[in-house]
Amino acid sequence: MQRKLTTLLLSSVVFAAASGAFAQDTTIIIESWRNDDLQLWQSEIIPAFEASHPGIKVKFTPSAPAEYNAVLNSKLDAGSAGDLITCRPFDASLALYDAGQLADLSDLPSMANFSDVAKSAWTTDDGSATFCVPMASVIHGFIYNKDAFAELGLEVPVTEDEFFAVLDAIKADGTYTPMAMGTNDQWEAATMGYQNIGPNYWKGEEGRLALISGAQKLTDPQWIAPYATLNRWASYLGDGYEAQTYPDSQNVFTLGRAAIYPAGSWEISGFNGLADFEMGAFKPPVMNAGDTCYISDHTDIAIGLNAASPNAEAARTFLDWVGSTEFAELYANALPGFFSLNSTPVEMSDPLAQEFVSWRDQCESTIRSTYQILSRGTPNLENETWNASVQAIKGTKTPEEIGAELQAGLASWYAPQQN
Repeated sequence: MQRKLTTLLLSSVVFAAASGAFAQDTTIIIESWRNDDLQLWQSEIIPAFEASHPGIKVKFTPSAPAEYNAVLNSKLDAGSAGDLITCRPFDASLALYDAGQLADLSDLPSMANFSDVAKSAWTTDDGSATFCVPMASVIHGFIYNKDAFAELGLEVPVTEDEFFAVLDAIKADGTYTPMAMGTNDQWEAATMGYQNIGPNYWKGEEGRLALISGAQKLTDPQWIAPYATLNRWASYLGDGYEAQTYPDSQNVFTLGRAAIYPAGSWEISGFNGLADFEMGAFKPPVMNAGDTCYISDHTDIAIGLNAASPNAEAARTFLDWVGSTEFAELYANALPGFFSLNSTPVEMSDPLAQEFVSWRDQCESTIRSTYQILSRGTPNLENETWNASVQAIKGTKTPEEIGAELQAGLASWYAPQQN
């Protein structure tokens, strides 16, 4: 009897100890729209964090991208949202912060690892608070078929004159469509067209911030000149480009039918699996050799703290890790083309991704000109720029007419542009 009692007591102690250890674990939940990343989080990111942070468990619970905003808002309103909120850039996340649903993370130690430009998509207009830890950006430029360039004896262009000389040579040869881009879906004409080449005209952040302050207008030469350049693209886009969709353009390039693709770095992973030729990338051409170059290094994704989280301490520990070099290297190499916004350079294992990210050392970085503040009203400048870029390529309106229309629309609701 005594032996049975002793065994029972020992079993109780062991069970109690195990229960106590389990009770100390804190589980934090991440909300996200990146459901394509689920395997990556489960197999690489979460295990890496948990290995160095015993006692904190992480669950990644994504929603469908198109439904994320609505699902997240419902959960936040109902008090059922996860501890960590994956943040889209600019106004959607700012609205959550303004509503008291995202916490101020300005005092998080790892925030020191990010530049003001890197944090701009998740910082209040007055710069007083940053509410999400930056994770990644995408970079604009041109992807090209190295085999086609070698076959035709072409060098990578640096200036605009060289760029159009290369396009002329490809067109004259006739083997390849010079450049794969259509205008059917509109957004790509603005995103891979206007916002790709434009920063070299308006000098990146200098021009973007001047537009926000009202010091520059959309009728100024630096804002309408890119439309004139886009108009020159039309003769190199191939027959029927007007009806060509975004997936059509991707197929034309990856099947080896076009030599150049106006791109965002987000294409890298997909293109790697589809193209059977070697690819390279080059920066948006400058006006003259030796000019300062500017790239659209667009802030894309971040992560913040649900202000109502019951596990704020553990969640802040995770967020501080997201701001670390360890996370930057892990995430950027697992998803080539989504580049760390951390100030510490990350060496990329993918050569095409490394080419894109190397431009940060050569050029000044900026973000898309329409994304911060300037698309909050009606008409929405971002959406208006889509149509404007298509009109520029097709030549249905002059650059001056386009600039005047965009300026009138912006000035109709945005006070700094009304003087």
